[in-house]
Amino acid sequence: MQVKYVSKKEAIKISGVTKTQFENLILAGVISEYYLDENKIGYDKDQIRRIKLIVKEVSINDNKVDKSKVNLNDDFSEDNSQLDYFNQENRRKADPRNKLNDLNGTEWLPETKSYMYQKGLGSKHPHAQIEKMHPAPYSYQDIMRLIRFFTKIGDHVLDPFGGVGSTAKACQLLDRRCTSVELSERWHDLSLRRLKEETRDFNLENHNFILGDSTEILKEFPDKYFDFVVTSPPYWSILNKKADHKVIKNRLENNLATNYSQNGNDLGNIENYEEFLKILVDKIIFECGRVLKNDKYLCLVVSDFRNKSEFISFHSDLIQKITKTNSMDFKLSLQGTKILLQNHKSLLPYGYPFAYVENIHHQYILIFRKTKKMRDE
Repeated sequence: MQVKYVSKKEAIKISGVTKTQFENLILAGVISEYYLDENKIGYDKDQIRRIKLIVKEVSINDNKVDKSKVNLNDDFSEDNSQLDYFNQENRRKADPRNKLNDLNGTEWLPETKSYMYQKGLGSKHPHAQIEKMHPAPYSYQDIMRLIRFFTKIGDHVLDPFGGVGSTAKACQLLDRRCTSVELSERWHDLSLRRLKEETRDFNLENHNFILGDSTEILKEFPDKYFDFVVTSPPYWSILNKKADHKVIKNRLENNLATNYSQNGNDLGNIENYEEFLKILVDKIIFECGRVLKNDKYLCLVVSDFRNKSEFISFHSDLIQKITKTNSMDFKLSLQGTKILLQNHKSLLPYGYPFAYVENIHHQYILIFRKTKKMRDE
């Protein structure tokens, strides 16, 4: 199946809207951007043609839309507005054999690339103010792409490290249900506040926010309960290291938190790396596997890091630990590693002019599938 991409200039011309309106449609999630390579962004020509049909029926300006014709929210912004794209009559439906998601072939294919570019609102955006309070947030926009691919509308998603609610926000915007477990009362409270302030029609009954320790909470869920698990676990105790130039500039000067919590049960406070890995895999990841339905997926967003002079390949250590850990009746099979490129990050002169020290400008999305064990395994 061949997907035809066009440039932004061509897409604006086809859609029949102004450049500003086009940018707002991108921010609203109505128009998707596809990174064809590091410096080139393309737009699905078929999608732009469908947008043209829609905008003919809609009164649209830079900030507002008339929602009498299509399902758009009042505030035309990235967070509070989405086109109900999956319910458009002129959209090609998903293959009836597709039990994984609601995507058709044209929408499915670009999501199978082994990389994606991290997308964020920008630190000055009003809906980024709660997110940036957390010392290690991840973009709800990136999580939306994963949730859209690995679930259907109404599915139940688990995040055992809920943080300030990026997964929950993505679920709210995509009509999925989220169970978010968070150890820190501060982040738990902020995640609730975030969804109330940054999303429309937020109903707590659709989601489950749990304040507590995932090593204990996960035991309370029944087997094969969730449709998808996605999370970003702590990167060991790396946030407790002595503040470097980046931390001082970006967080200490702005009076922002530099670690997850002071809780003794926080995985981010474990001093021994091997002990940290064991607890993370045995008590969190495989418990997530137990409560995940058969043949469903688990995604971990992680990054490698440096511990003083040592480079820690966290993503590969985690893969090895997970694939070599035995459970009673299932295994977590690695399906791929997607590179999440952080091309917006500033370069810092680490090591200059004496030694090579890498600027780590990417994360890994480790994609596992829960499968049955064979008798001889």
